[in-house]
Amino acid sequence: MAIRLVFILALLVCFPAIAGEPTAVRVGILKFGTVSWEMDTIEAHRLDEKNGIRLVTSTYATNEAAKIALLTQAVDIIVTDWPWAARQRAEGRSLSFFPYSKATGMLLVKPGSAIGALSDLKGKRIGVAGGPLDKSWLLLRALSRRETGEDVASSAKPVFGAPPLLGEEFSQGRIDAVLTYWHYAARLQADGAKLLLTVADIVKGLGARPDVPILGYVFLEPWALQNREALDGFLRASAEAKALLARSDQEWIRLEPLLGTSDPKVRAVLKEGYREGIIERWSGEERRDAARLYDILAELGGEALVGPARRLDPAVFWPSHSEWGGQ
Repeated sequence: MAIRLVFILALLVCFPAIAGEPTAVRVGILKFGTVSWEMDTIEAHRLDEKNGIRLVTSTYATNEAAKIALLTQAVDIIVTDWPWAARQRAEGRSLSFFPYSKATGMLLVKPGSAIGALSDLKGKRIGVAGGPLDKSWLLLRALSRRETGEDVASSAKPVFGAPPLLGEEFSQGRIDAVLTYWHYAARLQADGAKLLLTVADIVKGLGARPDVPILGYVFLEPWALQNREALDGFLRASAEAKALLARSDQEWIRLEPLLGTSDPKVRAVLKEGYREGIIERWSGEERRDAARLYDILAELGGEALVGPARRLDPAVFWPSHSEWGGQ
């Protein structure tokens, strides 16, 4: 944990303090998403004021609604993945990405399940959070091709849906495995579900670094260039909130109403999962691995996923020269 905090502090000193009238930074969040925990921490400790900005949050029901809000400039920043940002950039919308978390999804099976490897998924019903173009699902397909010679999309029986619905189907035994977002997986793990693979394991199996962050703050580049000091202040406030959540258990007691569960076991898993997601490195190596993963996603998802962007534009990463934790 101390190493993580060192890197966070190293990030903080990259941005000078801001003085003057606070600028509003509008952030689109999901009601029960992990970003709401961080934004609430910023507001509770007035870290926005400390860093020369005024945080304004808007809550959306779905990721798609938040994306529309960003593209229509109803908000300045959302958290989403860099493949989406890269596609938008290729289509003429100059989006930029700054890493938010390396926390990943998980592939779970029932307690006592005989499924112990990807080859055991043949003929099984697999719940997949999202749709056929979900990034974690595409990466799992790529790994199954590499390890078993078969595409799990064909050898197994995928069932696509929203995470809460899939969690219920899994708990009732109507699906054999579920690939879902980590904070939904935490609830299933607390009930005894067995971890088969994390998305980080899948990424590692594909030859990339397992801690490449997929999720990040995404914003329009013209807005960032016009409001560079405000963006820097927001990123500082975010890093300070992460540092506080990394070291203080009391903060997690304060956040309990936002965690969506009264189960202390689930709360504990959520806390540790968030902490594990705090980024230690963001260097050229991670960005090169992101490009490798993009190639895999483009091959499997095709134009429906990446549009005209057959290769990852490195300019999508903001700022392109910024590195911490390595070269």
